[in-house]
Amino acid sequence: MIAIWDSDRELSVNYTHTSHTHCMARVVATGIDKKYLYITFATAPHNCEIHCLNKKKMTCKTAIVYSVFALTILSCNPDKKVRQQKQPEKKVAVCVAQDMPSRVKTIAAASVSTFITGTDQVKMCYIKGGTFNMGSTTSPDAMPIHRVTLDDFYMDEHEVTNAQFALFVKSTGYQTIAERPLNPKDYPGVPQEKLKPGSAVFTPPKETKGLQNYLQWWQYVIGANWKHPQGPDETIKGKDNDPVVHISYEDATAYAKWAGKRLPTEAEWEFAARGKLTNSKYYWGQELKPQKKWQANIYQGNFPVSNTAEDGFIGVAPIKSFPPNAYGLYDMDGNVWEWCADYYRPDYYATSPLKNPQGPAESYDPEEPQLVKRVQRGASFLCNPQYCERYIAGSRGKGEVSSASNNLGFRCVSTKKP
Repeated sequence: MIAIWDSDRELSVNYTHTSHTHCMARVVATGIDKKYLYITFATAPHNCEIHCLNKKKMTCKTAIVYSVFALTILSCNPDKKVRQQKQPEKKVAVCVAQDMPSRVKTIAAASVSTFITGTDQVKMCYIKGGTFNMGSTTSPDAMPIHRVTLDDFYMDEHEVTNAQFALFVKSTGYQTIAERPLNPKDYPGVPQEKLKPGSAVFTPPKETKGLQNYLQWWQYVIGANWKHPQGPDETIKGKDNDPVVHISYEDATAYAKWAGKRLPTEAEWEFAARGKLTNSKYYWGQELKPQKKWQANIYQGNFPVSNTAEDGFIGVAPIKSFPPNAYGLYDMDGNVWEWCADYYRPDYYATSPLKNPQGPAESYDPEEPQLVKRVQRGASFLCNPQYCERYIAGSRGKGEVSSASNNLGFRCVSTKKP
């Protein structure tokens, strides 16, 4: 039995199985996010029932789901966490944020079960609360534009870097999802050579047949992780100031807890990114290139074949490579996508509360209704007018919670003064 505390209640977990065999699986990590309890097992428990003191029941199932990497993934979700709904007639627009290949569920092999409160010594910018128009008319899932009021908060002035994440790993022994071993018993029918740790890496093809099939430029690279962004042959030596990448939602929240911070809500992220500007097309103003100068690290050229690097970068750029906004925040647009705390739903804005919205109670993406997804914001070095213009102010991204790629990172916020 494991007892876990959150702000207002204690949860207790026990697991049983009719055969009394698989439920001897060792629990190695737990955590609470909003109203939900997360449990990671060292081995996969089958058909276990998990109960909370508040009598809410969650079911742990072993599902065979083939991802774009041809891997079968263990799926263990609360019964009501992902609402199964009939897919609406109108689909959300597709962009790079959606089409990063997903690991369907967190791999059961966490290396750390407790968090050491630490500090990353990063400057945080004060964001005075206020009211603003949130959303965009350029993306269906970012409508309707609606009024939102936020309290004051503090935000990291830049994305979490390789140096910061290395300190976290050194202090805790944390292992990211992309580094964790895959147990063949959890993936029946998958070739042994496919069952090796890795992550999604953008790999420019020589040519493409349209832009509908994103697997033309995304590859699962064995050995790719935060220490090896392009694969095992590349390291981050000399790249301390590059934003850390190949970070899943679980990895980002683990770091935030260690640092005594949290991930921003989607509303906080957009309010900070707008930098006191009102109704501007881009977070930096109305023009894409004011005075013929690029304001963010995005893709120029013929996507995905040829990046002309007019902004000075083909891949990620070191932090502070572009001007800050009025709050002193760097790279709130382009460079790498950033995780937010909110579950993703394309229809949430229609019912979002006015004051300090925290996101919907559950995840639902009509494109992949079986997956749990969180919001991502800010676009990346891959966004471009041909395929993904999510650098336009108010645009949204999304990602399955155990996904990682070489254009995905994060930054932290704090309600209290650091």
